[in-house]
Amino acid sequence: MTWLITGGAGYIGSHVVNAMVGAGERVVVLDDLSTGRAERLRDGVVLEVATVLDSNVLDRVLREHAVTGIVHIAGKKQVAESVARPLYYYHENVEGLRTLLDAAAEAGVGRFLFSSSAAVYGMPDVDLVTEKTPCAPINPYGETKLAGEWLVAAAGARYGLATASLRYFNVAGAATPELGDDGVFNLVPMVFERLDEGEAPWIFGADYPTPDGTCIRDFIHVEDIAAAHVAAARRLVADPGARLVLNVGRGEGVSVAEMIHIIAEITGRDLEPRVRERRPGDPARVVASADQAREELNWTARHGVRAMVESAWTGWRLRHP
Repeated sequence: MTWLITGGAGYIGSHVVNAMVGAGERVVVLDDLSTGRAERLRDGVVLEVATVLDSNVLDRVLREHAVTGIVHIAGKKQVAESVARPLYYYHENVEGLRTLLDAAAEAGVGRFLFSSSAAVYGMPDVDLVTEKTPCAPINPYGETKLAGEWLVAAAGARYGLATASLRYFNVAGAATPELGDDGVFNLVPMVFERLDEGEAPWIFGADYPTPDGTCIRDFIHVEDIAAAHVAAARRLVADPGARLVLNVGRGEGVSVAEMIHIIAEITGRDLEPRVRERRPGDPARVVASADQAREELNWTARHGVRAMVESAWTGWRLRHP
């Protein structure tokens, strides 16, 4: 097997590359390096610097490297940016995926693994989100991920691809400090940045119908995300008829206030959070049911919240001494 991993030089992508290589798979990375870094990749991993929108490059890469499976992680993922630039997000995430699937079908690639998101659910009013919970995305980013799932399913049915769409929940942590999250868009690095500046972290809304009034989320270690990709890739190889859509989470909720308290303990920078107004569209609780991933992939998350924060903090200190 040879797997093409798009976005493999990014935060999540580089962890998936490491896990796949560690599992004995041959890997080729395609990344435009707009947010990825080539130095994330381990020695011996081939990097093709290109975008999935370039069909000529895709045709060449799939042919030259005899690719038999694709893991598609590349894409734009900032919610606020997607609201400000919806056409850009549809072009990058949906047209990019369509172009990649077209090349895969033409090259006879037999397996396709798609990185989706819990954003497809929107604002679910349930204690645990299952794969049968209705999808109702509330921003263009979530819409592009749901449209992506539809595209993958349609291509799989038409061209005989074994497919899986993995709906990530809130990713944090790092396998090694060098692979840590460079962005300041997710809760953990956002709090790190505020603490580094000597500023109190922000809580957006403390009047939700939850035990402490703050939003509850399902945080999952990026190493567990990577392990889920390995398990899904193996399932697609073993089952050519696979058509999977799976949540990837821990199945445990942690409130924003609880997470900030854990971060303060680990960093030793205990500043009282400041409460601001709610952000539009933030649901009170989004926690995964991961039962189906366990049943279909024999996979379960292994890392707890403290391990996520500790590993993320080590990486943050490396890049922000």
